[in-house]
Amino acid sequence: MKKYFLEKYKALLPYQKELDEYFSGERRDFGDLEISMEDWEGTEFQKEVWRAMREIPAGETRSYKWIASRIGRPKSTRAVGSACGKNPLPVIIPCHRVIKSDGSLGEYSGGGVEVKKALLEREGLEIRRAKNMYMAGIIC
Repeated sequence: MKKYFLEKYKALLPYQKELDEYFSGERRDFGDLEISMEDWEGTEFQKEVWRAMREIPAGETRSYKWIASRIGRPKSTRAVGSACGKNPLPVIIPCHRVIKSDGSLGEYSGGGVEVKKALLEREGLEIRRAKNMYMAGIIC
């Protein structure tokens, strides 16, 4: 899976060592990494969303609505989803931990819902199938 991310997201290349640690189970998150978003392409709104996503601990999820409230824009849930889809450092900025308020996983631009599911399971979340969707166990 690491190879997939490195091929698709060139911005991840400087973080190969940290991704090796994550995918081998030695690392659970990337909160210790100093990441400056100042030179990144993206609106200030997107950067606010990306910063908020970095606050989500490994093994937990938060809703798009939670992110919207966290950045002080409670009615911007759809825009939060769009910003998640433009995340330049998936896995390191954990957009896979952002799910719908009803507990369903939603989409994942980092490789589809199956990849999102696999990343969440890697972090210890139990994902169950309900009707035609996957549901996560911990939602805030």
